[in-house]
Amino acid sequence: MKKVNVALLQHACGTDVGKNLDRALALIASAARKGAQIICTQELFRSRYFCQTESYELFKLAEPVSEKSATVEALAKAARKHKVVVVASLFEKRAAGVYHNTSVVLDADGKYLGKYRKMHIPDDPQFYEKFYFAPGDLGYQVFRTKYADIGVLICWDQWYPEAARVTALMGAQIIFYPTAIGWLPEDKAEYGERQHSSWETIQRSHAIANGCYVAAVNRVGFEPNPAGKNGIEFWGQSFVADPYGRIAAKASVVKEEALVVPVDLDVINTKRVQWPFLRDRRIDSYGDILKRFADE
Repeated sequence: MKKVNVALLQHACGTDVGKNLDRALALIASAARKGAQIICTQELFRSRYFCQTESYELFKLAEPVSEKSATVEALAKAARKHKVVVVASLFEKRAAGVYHNTSVVLDADGKYLGKYRKMHIPDDPQFYEKFYFAPGDLGYQVFRTKYADIGVLICWDQWYPEAARVTALMGAQIIFYPTAIGWLPEDKAEYGERQHSSWETIQRSHAIANGCYVAAVNRVGFEPNPAGKNGIEFWGQSFVADPYGRIAAKASVVKEEALVVPVDLDVINTKRVQWPFLRDRRIDSYGDILKRFADE
C-alpha cells in the first residue's frame, strides 16, 4: 500500500493579512506534527473573502506570485522545514490591471513547482469574482510532488465535471479544491441544506467518475460584507472523498482545524480496474461538449 497523509487547513480570517499568513504557517506546522505530507490551504487564505463587494481599493491585497515573492518564500521555507508539500491559494497581481485567483504548489524540499490559475470565475450576489479575476490561461495541470501526483482546481471550478476529468486524465491521483463558500444569511433557512448537499455531492461524484481522491478545503466563520450588507457564513466542512465517493473524513462546521487524512493511493488502481470508466469513454462521440449549447 502507498499511503499518503493529506491535510486540509480550515480556519477563519481577519483583516490583517500578516496575521492570516502566520495562522496558516502555524497550522502547517501543526499538520506536519500530526504526520501530514501534503497540505492545502483554503481559497485566498491571506485575507477575508473580499469578493463580497466591488472595490478598487481591494486590489491592494494582490501580490506577484512567483518563487521569489514574499508569501511564496515563506511557504517554501515551511515546506522545506517540515518536509511537506504545500498547496496555497493566493490573489495574484500579474500586471497592472491583470489579476488572477491562483494556487501555487511547493514540493517537500521547498521547490516551486508552479501555479494554477482559476479557470471558472463566478459572478453571483456577494461572489463578485469577475470584477477582480481574469480567467486562468495556464490550462489544467498536474504537479508531480514527492508524495503523489496532484491536481489543483479552485472553488467555482469544482462544479465542472470537465475540469475534474481533464485533470484526472493528466494523471492526478488527488484533486485539491481550495474553497471559500458559505451561506448568505437571508438564504440559509430555505436553501442552506440543499446548497451544502449539492456542493458536497458534486465533488464526491468527481471522485467516483474519475477514480481519484478529491479534497475540498473551505473556510469557517462569519465575514461581514465590506459594503455593510449582510455577509457570508462560511460553512466549513472541509472533506476528503475516496475514489468510491465515500467521505473519508470531514471537518466541523465552525471549528478551526488542520484535518489530517490518510489516503491509500493503491485504491485508485483497484477502483479503475473494477469500474473502468476511463477505458469505456467514447471520445469519438463528445464533440458537442465543445459547444456553448448543442442546439444546432
